[in-house]
Amino acid sequence: MNKNLKIGFSLALATLISINTKAQKIENPIKANTATTFAIVVDAKTYTQAKAEITAYKTALEKQGLGTYIVSHDWKKPEEIKTVLQKLYGQKIKLEGAVLVGDIPIPMIMNAQRITSVYRLDETKNSFKAAVPSDRFYDDFSMKFDYLQQDSIRTEQFYYSLSPTTVPVIHMDIYTARIRPSYVKGKTKYEVIKDYLKKVVAEKNEQNKLNHLMVYSGMGYGSESLTQWASEQVTLKEQLPLAFKPGGSAKFINSRMQGDLKSGLLAEVQRPDLDLAIFHQHGDSDMQLVSGSPNVSFPQPSIENVRRYLRSKIQMAKRDGRDVEDTKKRFQATLGVPMAWMDDALVDSVVRLDSLFEVNSNIYMEDIDKITPNARMVILDNCYNGSFHKDEYMSGHYIFGNGKTIVTMANSINVLQDVWTTNLIGLLNQGVRAGNWFKQQAFLETHLIGDPTFSYSSNGTIDYNQAMVNYDGNHNFWADLLKSNDADLQALALYKIAETKGTAASKLLKDTYYNTDFAATRAQAFTILSQLNTVDFASLVKDAVNDPYEYIRRKAVNLIGDFGGDEYVPTLVKSAIEDWASKRVSYNLSNTLSFMNSETVIKELQTTLNNPDYGTRKADIQKLIDRQKNTLEKVKRDGALMSDKKADAKKRSFNIVTLRTYSYHKEIPAAIKILTDSSEDQALRLTAAEALGWFIYSYEKANILTALDNVINDNKTSEKLRKEAQRSKSFLLAYTPNTAQSNTAK
Repeated sequence: MNKNLKIGFSLALATLISINTKAQKIENPIKANTATTFAIVVDAKTYTQAKAEITAYKTALEKQGLGTYIVSHDWKKPEEIKTVLQKLYGQKIKLEGAVLVGDIPIPMIMNAQRITSVYRLDETKNSFKAAVPSDRFYDDFSMKFDYLQQDSIRTEQFYYSLSPTTVPVIHMDIYTARIRPSYVKGKTKYEVIKDYLKKVVAEKNEQNKLNHLMVYSGMGYGSESLTQWASEQVTLKEQLPLAFKPGGSAKFINSRMQGDLKSGLLAEVQRPDLDLAIFHQHGDSDMQLVSGSPNVSFPQPSIENVRRYLRSKIQMAKRDGRDVEDTKKRFQATLGVPMAWMDDALVDSVVRLDSLFEVNSNIYMEDIDKITPNARMVILDNCYNGSFHKDEYMSGHYIFGNGKTIVTMANSINVLQDVWTTNLIGLLNQGVRAGNWFKQQAFLETHLIGDPTFSYSSNGTIDYNQAMVNYDGNHNFWADLLKSNDADLQALALYKIAETKGTAASKLLKDTYYNTDFAATRAQAFTILSQLNTVDFASLVKDAVNDPYEYIRRKAVNLIGDFGGDEYVPTLVKSAIEDWASKRVSYNLSNTLSFMNSETVIKELQTTLNNPDYGTRKADIQKLIDRQKNTLEKVKRDGALMSDKKADAKKRSFNIVTLRTYSYHKEIPAAIKILTDSSEDQALRLTAAEALGWFIYSYEKANILTALDNVINDNKTSEKLRKEAQRSKSFLLAYTPNTAQSNTAK
């Protein structure tokens, strides 16, 4: 060891002595000359029970060149852990990540739904039930949280509110993951951890490339768009080329395919050679929704689909105590089906068969327990599969089984269907650890379950793990990497340049969008520009509506709805008529058009009726006009109700809350008036303050900020309202150029 490294390591040890308080025990890295470090954070009892396995895990990590701490304690609150992690991060050799093993306190976050992908549960009505289990408390040091209380029953859960003045943008300083056992029959939680860590250590000795891939798109996901499905395949070929070459494999499975999909998928995840499995589907904490009614075209199986649907409704009516015969008559009248199709709905043998059909339409935790999951990494792009705050959760059953699955990425609550789950996935080809990839991926609800240091082997000569942690601000390195012939290395370079330069990187991002050969790189440039929210993005987003990559088109039409300006209407109308084959784009467009000025939209649609190029689409255009006329009346009606002080307060509140999800820009003035009117009901003003904070792109944004400032600076404003107004202001400013830190988190 050279002299300077010895001195640096001695200083690090001296600093650690100062944090070895309150019986916290810290075992330091054996190696002092590693590029980065890692922390195993474990509760004292788990450490006692699994010391040999945890020590073996540490040894395996250090053998791979990752200096590793073991931090054990009888943890009483999350702040104890965060303090230790921050101090380790501040050492000369920087901490890159941590794994939370065993009974580690779980932060439950309130007032932070804007940094989830889609969560919109009303916290006023649902209170702590609306909290988001999230380890961003531990890994994003710039995020500030105000302590609320500890759960009286689930004492491992601690409730926090996102501080009103913190910049509400996720920018993880380190990565984290959970090794928190999901129930395994016949084993204690300590045995589960011990067996899992033995598997992890064994995997460290394998040289496994990422060249076998399986992707599943489930029923109802992404509008079941085949355009979306095909587009992802093209982009993944750019990102994971080894899977598309001889010796590799890339299977793309869709819920529309024939056969027993559940059995097929369970067989896939058991393949000994499968490196990565990605599931795009709906789900819950204990299941993954696979399929529904078989995709058929012949009359008899089509009739059976309808009969099965009818039987399910009749069986439900009986369970709910409703009149079964009335239910049958209603379906006979509304659907025109014969009564004979429903006669056997309550026959025991038929009910059992229907129940089995339902079971075979989903993958349950028990199904995973019966197999041997071998996909080394599993991405569960589903709602609630990562609910690690529960005693049992789906993703835990993948990694704590007997197979070779080491790490999963999953969500603790529900998740948006339009998340770019495979962002930068090609970095895994370069030997990048799962955790370092994950840092650019996470929302408040997104978590790694298992070993975050997992990586695939690489023949490359550059240590991209070190670069991602230690090369911030090294513009020459990232500028050179931008010239590489690799989609996600280019994308990573863009991310790192923008992280340092902020809005000054806008032109580079725009130029890259128009000139790169890779869809994945283009999507990264588009995403970063959307977060910087510069003038370049406001113009580029129009072209993005016609991008070859379906994901970019889908996101572009969504974001235009958030802008709301009339100048975007011709672009949207053209897309609505011409991009009819892209089902998910069309779905998003139907919402976006309703957010725009309906009079402008109707006028543009009426103009297209006279365009001979659209002669065969006149009926479809007329439907769009009729729908927009209905929207025009709805927005006028809702805005009037919102402004009517004599109207029912609950109805007024509902219309305000709706603005959190549906960006009706024309209703913003009415919400502003409620916010700034001191004679209005306090609860309504609070609701308006929160709802207005979602309009980060709106042409009304300046007016919203002015209104929020007026409320914040008014001496008569209550403390609760002032905090909510400040929280909304902080979020709006985070997406305002030159006013806040670079927003390049996802």
